[in-house]
Amino acid sequence: MTITTRFAPSPTGHLHVGNVRTALHNWLWAKRHGGRFLLRIDDTDLERSKEDYVDGIRADLAWLGIAPDGEARQSARFALYEAQFEALKAAGRVYACYETPEELDLRRKVLLGRGLPPVYERKAADAPVPEGRTPHWRFKLDHDAPIEWDDRVRGHQKFDPKLLSDPVIRRADGSWLYMLPSAIDDVDMGVTDVLRGEDHVTNTATQIQMFTAMGAAPPRFAHEALLTGSEGKLSKRLGSLGMDAFREQGIEPMAVIALLARLGTSDPVEPFTTPQPLIASIDFARFGRAPARFDEGELAQLNARILHQTPYEAVANRLPEGMTEAAWEAIRPNLERLSDAADWLAIVTGEVSASIEPEDRPFLSEAAQLARSLTWSADVWSALTDALKASTGRKGKSLFLPLRRALTGLDHGPDMKALLPLIGQDRAIARLEASS
Repeated sequence: MTITTRFAPSPTGHLHVGNVRTALHNWLWAKRHGGRFLLRIDDTDLERSKEDYVDGIRADLAWLGIAPDGEARQSARFALYEAQFEALKAAGRVYACYETPEELDLRRKVLLGRGLPPVYERKAADAPVPEGRTPHWRFKLDHDAPIEWDDRVRGHQKFDPKLLSDPVIRRADGSWLYMLPSAIDDVDMGVTDVLRGEDHVTNTATQIQMFTAMGAAPPRFAHEALLTGSEGKLSKRLGSLGMDAFREQGIEPMAVIALLARLGTSDPVEPFTTPQPLIASIDFARFGRAPARFDEGELAQLNARILHQTPYEAVANRLPEGMTEAAWEAIRPNLERLSDAADWLAIVTGEVSASIEPEDRPFLSEAAQLARSLTWSADVWSALTDALKASTGRKGKSLFLPLRRALTGLDHGPDMKALLPLIGQDRAIARLEASS
């Protein structure tokens, strides 16, 4: 059996970090098992679904390197839903209901006021049909047996169907709600494994009966803990924090993947530069039940750590013109964002302005003279500082800091041993003389 997972967003908005984490885990699971990862656009809500959002979903997944093995759209599958709906209706598993939203709300309040669960109360089959009303439709749960499954994250789950309301599956205007089309698609598309948020656990209980009513075996389910903000509670910001924000901040796709793949698991977050280790290590047994905390600060730190070990060839086409592999190796340990590379290249090749203490100016004048006499090699920094140490007696900070300031305009930065050969002899001498 080919492992088949799916990611099924509704194109009524942009993807946020919680959506992407679910997509990522489904993709990793399919890849680990040599299976298929499907993208299903759940666009049954024709009024709220927008094509711009569909394009955005595809673009976000592509940016992250999550490539679906197939794509389907629910809006193209209405004939399939209609046929299955009619079959379930003929089997007595779908029935018409005529209450208005206001009547249902009032009845829920009455039940709650009596201390009873607000479960929908079925009407007798021969109950009179209110004149002039068009029905909505519910799926009839089987009350005779408990609903049970072994959840790959939450363990054994058991629900009493008598405590669940028969779910509405179709509105009075004929439009579909989520539950039945999703189950029909999972059967038709051969989905074997469903990983989604723990807020879908009750949906799973009712959908398991839908699978059974259609004569199909349910997929294997896993419900992961939801994300919370760094403040330790559910954050509205997480619901709006999309991939556009990360792109604008200069966050690398692999930083997003490396963080979200491990959030909520017992595995450490590590600065992987490729997804292969994450594919190899994904294991539902290592997913926890506690809420998973998403911290933008942690993402920024991880982004820097990933850049610090990213090879030149992986980013060469995104680097500023003129940046060589040697320059990349020199400045890479100081990057927080890839865009910082342009700033460091400007320090190597452009003009710098240095703030020099008066007592350091004679020292820098001597440094300029010594620089003229040196052979400009890969180890010219050591040659220059050794010569200055011998001629001036300076050492430590008093030796290195004035040189760094004169040569770069900064008190800190990349290793000068790697940076000075890139600056070049003529430019270095001119900077030292300008500071003397």
